Amino acid sequence: MSKQGQGGQGLHARVLDSLGPAITAGDYPPGTVLRTDELERRFDVSRTVVREVIRVLESMSLVASRRRVGVTVLPADEWNVYDPQVIRWRLAGPDRPRQLRSLTVLRSAVEPVAAGLAARLATPGQCAELTEHALGMVATSRGQQLERYLVHDIAFHRVILRASGNEMFARLGDVVAEVLTGRTHHHVMFTDPDPAAVTLHVRVAEAVRERDAEAAERLTREIATGAMAELDVLAP
Repeated sequence: MSKQGQGGQGLHARVLDSLGPAITAGDYPPGTVLRTDELERRFDVSRTVVREVIRVLESMSLVASRRRVGVTVLPADEWNVYDPQVIRWRLAGPDRPRQLRSLTVLRSAVEPVAAGLAARLATPGQCAELTEHALGMVATSRGQQLERYLVHDIAFHRVILRASGNEMFARLGDVVAEVLTGRTHHHVMFTDPDPAAVTLHVRVAEAVRERDAEAAERLTREIATGAMAELDVLAP
């Protein structure tokens, strides 16, 4: 089998999916210098592939290339923590509970405000999307259909953020998607979603459709509070 076909992934993806999680998990402490020649030998790839991977890691602010120094691992406070790939890697590592908590606090601060704005600004089409996905959540909330439920859950929250009319909130859609995906794939959820949370999503959709900004914001804050309570139980 050719190198390009190994594991069903390209060489670039294979090296990135090894180095990225290792850096975010702390296997390479800040200040560690990554030598390109050593990486070439370790992964049995060309210098071009290594350079492509380093460019991606630099775009995430995980590493910095400096002349006469080399490729240096940066401290966590310099990482692009909003990058979906960085979030995915961190959620797969040992710091998962703290990462989930940090992201859930972010959601608690942003999504209720976004829902209030959506109640004022959502188009009829967006209102219909919210209702569709809320009902989809209801339909998949029993019988351990977590993956199908996840599709509707992500779509629901993306619509809320987009319907807020605030482009900064809308850009957080990928972040929220990674949080919800990480909770599911790393089993930081109950076997079936909390029925109360499912009902709250339906009520948020109704509040947005009825242009009740106060109710939309309050109900979304209840969803965030419930998500934090789940973390207290499942990922203390």
